[in-house]
Amino acid sequence: MNFLIGNVSVDPEQRMSFLAKLFAVDKNPDAGMWYLLIAIFILSAIVYNLGFARKIKPWQNVVIYIMLFIGCIILTFLAVFLPIGESLIIAAIVLGLYRYRLHKERKQTIKNRD
Repeated sequence: MNFLIGNVSVDPEQRMSFLAKLFAVDKNPDAGMWYLLIAIFILSAIVYNLGFARKIKPWQNVVIYIMLFIGCIILTFLAVFLPIGESLIIAAIVLGLYRYRLHKERKQTIKNRD
C-alpha cells in the first residue's frame, strides 16, 4: 500500500495551506482559526461584490451576508488543509481585472458616442 502513497507527508504542518500557516493555526489554534475565518469572510465578500452583487434592499443584503458568514464557517475548516483562501484571492484578482476592463470598455463606448 505504501507504493500508492509515495512521498506524501503525514505531518500536518507540511500539509497546511499558506493562509493557515500564515495565521499559525497549528501553534495557536484559537486565534488562528478566528483570523482565518475573518480572512475567508472578507475575501468571500469581496468576490461576491465584484462578481455577483446586485442592487437590492438593505434587509436582503443583511440576509445574504449572514448566509455568507455561515458558509464561511464551513469553508474555514476546509481552508486549514485546502487552498480555499488562496482560491478566493485569485478569484478576486480575476474578477477585479474583469471589472476594470468592463469599466474601461464602457467609458470608451461613451466617449465614442459623443
